Amino acid sequence: MTNNKLKSMKKSLVLIALLFSVTATFAQENVFGVRAGLNVTNLDFSPEVPAGVENLHRNGFVIGFVAEYGISKKLSIAPEVQFSAEGAKDKSLRLDYIQMPIFLNYKLTRQIAVGVGPQISIKSHSHEDGLQNFAYSGIAGITYMITDEIFVDARFSYGLSNIFDDATGLDAINKNIQFGLGIKL
Repeated sequence: MTNNKLKSMKKSLVLIALLFSVTATFAQENVFGVRAGLNVTNLDFSPEVPAGVENLHRNGFVIGFVAEYGISKKLSIAPEVQFSAEGAKDKSLRLDYIQMPIFLNYKLTRQIAVGVGPQISIKSHSHEDGLQNFAYSGIAGITYMITDEIFVDARFSYGLSNIFDDATGLDAINKNIQFGLGIKL
């Protein structure tokens, strides 16, 4: 083996050991679960809705997997993977995404937590339709634990990127209010 390969293997082993030690440190704080809910979503056109476009809100659904990794008794990181039906009611403006929100949660009380973070979305339907395949949003929410396992939440996400391809000459962002119910396993 060459000297460079040995150095690379040592770095990889140190990194793996570090990841395992961090995971073991927070192991008692790790929680996984599922979540489903309702979306009330719309597009925010700039400067105005183009002629001939009916920009009515869309009611959709969200379903996915949640995780929560404790940093301290009050602070946690909560990545998720979910399917979310968003956009507007008009069929050409419907956006279905596979999303990854990442919350930084803060527990106000034993039952109530608030969170903020970024969200990355990948369009899950046609990729040659004048709409961006990736979208970026900011997201905020509040969670109420009904029991130690069952929770309800409300969230608001606001798009940070244009949903249309540059060639269309249109500019709009996605806005979404979400109401969810979940269970931590």
